[in-house]
Amino acid sequence: MAGTIARIGSARLPDGAEAEEFVLDDGRGMAARIGSYGARLLSLRVPDRHGAPVEVALGHDRLEDWASDGAFMGATIGRCANRIAGGRFELDGQTHQVPTNKPPNALHGGPGGFDKAVWRMEPPEGGAALAFAHVSPDGDQGFPGALRARVRYALTGDGVLSLRYEAEADRPTVVNLTNHTYFNLAGAGSDVLDHVVTIAADRFTPVDAALIPTGELRPVAGTPFDFRAPARIGARVDEPGDEQLRFAGGYDHNFVLRPPPPGGQALRLAARVEEPARGLSMEVWTTEPALQFYTGNSLDGSRPGRGGVVLGRRSGLCLETQHFPDSPNRPEFPSVVLRPGETFRSSTLYRFAAGP
Repeated sequence: MAGTIARIGSARLPDGAEAEEFVLDDGRGMAARIGSYGARLLSLRVPDRHGAPVEVALGHDRLEDWASDGAFMGATIGRCANRIAGGRFELDGQTHQVPTNKPPNALHGGPGGFDKAVWRMEPPEGGAALAFAHVSPDGDQGFPGALRARVRYALTGDGVLSLRYEAEADRPTVVNLTNHTYFNLAGAGSDVLDHVVTIAADRFTPVDAALIPTGELRPVAGTPFDFRAPARIGARVDEPGDEQLRFAGGYDHNFVLRPPPPGGQALRLAARVEEPARGLSMEVWTTEPALQFYTGNSLDGSRPGRGGVVLGRRSGLCLETQHFPDSPNRPEFPSVVLRPGETFRSSTLYRFAAGP
């Protein structure tokens, strides 16, 4: 694999723990900064149609802003991504309670989830690749069993940022890992309403007022959630009268991805984003069954962005590859249960290209 990795510094968290930062460079104009705090994507720069670098990932300058940011920006999310209704679930006849950091629900693993952990860097393997590991002890945030998790970032030299996750547990538990980067292909300082999105999903999971899935798998046809053909975000995100958009303040919904064809590759195209001004596009490929599409509805500018840029409402979008929300409470959804002797594995690729 071409490219390089370099350690670029460290900083202290308020609790005294040291967090390190590294940069991956593919040697072709693409570079990613990765931090051990939250195994986090801190920055991602890709060349536009003129070869000029564009910062496509929202972020902060100071570690304390990352630490106090309630938006999970750039972080590896776990032990169980997305919402768990009431923070409560039953597994093998035993009830478990996760702190409700998004009352009345638990969100993204609770207030001390994987985004708040300092992950341990593994020995470099060469090229523009870097892996982090984290041990979540039995009872962490109320989850059963000790879990060993690993995430690997790599730039493959062809405009691709690759993320691979693995996890193993010593007791039955639930696992749903993802990344929570906010993308803006025009660069920070603008909203994403002119971004054009395509999602390979015929159905989505509607939610109640607390953003918990109702259990229905609703066809996207005839709704503002139909992204089977390219659609500008701003065209329908505030469509009056749509209850689902009103509940979330925009898009914050789980899309049920089409399964791969029999004998097809496990990785399949989940979504495509195009930004006309810079001419950049991003494809998302994944092994996961679903994609949470979020339009940054809760960003409020309360934490300064990189270079002092205000990160206001809809200044970034998330495409979180994962299992369905509230899966621990929904046996009809794809299972997130991980048992001893099993290995959780998941892969996602973000492929960038510049138009003519």
